[in-house]
Amino acid sequence: MNRREIIFEKPQKVVYKENPLPIMTDESVVVKMHYTVISGGTERANLMAEKNTWNKFPMTIGYCGVGTVKDVGALVKNVNIGDRVLVYHGIHTSINVVHYSNVTKVEDEEIDSLEAAFVVVASMGLGGVRKLEFELGESAMVMGLGLLGIFAVQFLALSGANPLIAVDLNKERRDLALQLGADYALNPADEDFVEQVKRITKGKGVNACVEVTGVSKAMSQALDCASRMGRISLLGCTRVSDCEIDYYQKIHLTGVKLIGAHNFVRPKEESYPHHWTHHDDCRAILDLISAKKVQVKPIVSRVVKPETAPEIYKELCENKNFPIGTVFNWREVN
Repeated sequence: MNRREIIFEKPQKVVYKENPLPIMTDESVVVKMHYTVISGGTERANLMAEKNTWNKFPMTIGYCGVGTVKDVGALVKNVNIGDRVLVYHGIHTSINVVHYSNVTKVEDEEIDSLEAAFVVVASMGLGGVRKLEFELGESAMVMGLGLLGIFAVQFLALSGANPLIAVDLNKERRDLALQLGADYALNPADEDFVEQVKRITKGKGVNACVEVTGVSKAMSQALDCASRMGRISLLGCTRVSDCEIDYYQKIHLTGVKLIGAHNFVRPKEESYPHHWTHHDDCRAILDLISAKKVQVKPIVSRVVKPETAPEIYKELCENKNFPIGTVFNWREVN
């Protein structure tokens, strides 16, 4: 049996082709995909062969999607054939074959698959927020309004951030953040950016910041905007460190905490305060979507056919304003 795949053949070269389905094991789950979501920052970095990426071609990628279980191995107990599931550590393909630990059942039949497709990437944003150990009434800022950042805005708003500042170079993304709960939306390119943040926070700086750009300059700005004893969650992958930071002045003297928030740094089996498992965070987000407390549909920019992948990824490489909610529709692909 074959499947259709999107493959990064070499740097900046993407193909869409048919390949044999991987052999399943007793621990495998076979999922016919409905949708997969492009994670722009991660996928662009890998496609451009940037520093601190996998950098082994050809490669397949695409860790966020939803589909229907078509087959399960003999040892699989958490899902059954016919269940709708989130797929983590899958790829952009018509049929994913993954370990059972990488699927989470979507219990609520009322949740649209297009919304569910974003839950895995949203869970990464939630993980970054949790590690801030945030308290109601603290000020907060999100730097970088890609998918992880725009979900982090919603989670901080739900957590009682006041004021909540969203930061991005792109005006459309700033406007979306205001729609989804931010109180202020700022452009970090403004010469008085840090002064604007200090005015909004009554001269104190922000108590908590989720840094999602992965850009060294933004990291330096986040430190300039932090309050004494502030916390910065490093959710974005800073792959290249090209900005000198005065650690004594900006961290040591101010008592600021830098918190590594890569999605791999999670408990595997059991959640505890501020550190939830991947599956528990996904279930929590699904429940919030069911309760209409987290919005997904305003984030969906476009739904495209998988065969357009070469053009879509060319745009991702060349366009800094690539639409953040770009989704591949696999429903009609055999």
